[in-house]
Amino acid sequence: MENKTTYSFEDFENIIARLRAKDGCPWDQVQTHESLRDGMLEEAYEVVEGIDIYQATGDDHNLCEELGDVLLQIVMHARIAEEEGRFTMADVIQGISEKMIHRHPHVFGTAKADTPEQVLDNWEAIKQKE
Repeated sequence: MENKTTYSFEDFENIIARLRAKDGCPWDQVQTHESLRDGMLEEAYEVVEGIDIYQATGDDHNLCEELGDVLLQIVMHARIAEEEGRFTMADVIQGISEKMIHRHPHVFGTAKADTPEQVLDNWEAIKQKE
């Protein structure tokens, strides 16, 4: 992939696919869900630290960077699953999209919720039904 000034989500997925290809990166090629597990936890904690830095300083550069690292984890896990014939990034996006629409009937349906507390009550009720 040539150097570009901007990259899309699709470009990023292609970068990860290239890293995991037979002629890609030896480290990326051997990663598994299990080998990436601790990295996912570490990156999640680093996002929390990025939020703290932003709240303390107003500088969101670190938060942006750490969110990218979490996105890397997500795309790597989805790519591994796709290579195993289990699911794809499109399946991940489909599932979370359906969940968000289903759990926000006050936005995408006819339910009413005027306060954040009502939204949380509705969310919990929906989860209980599921």
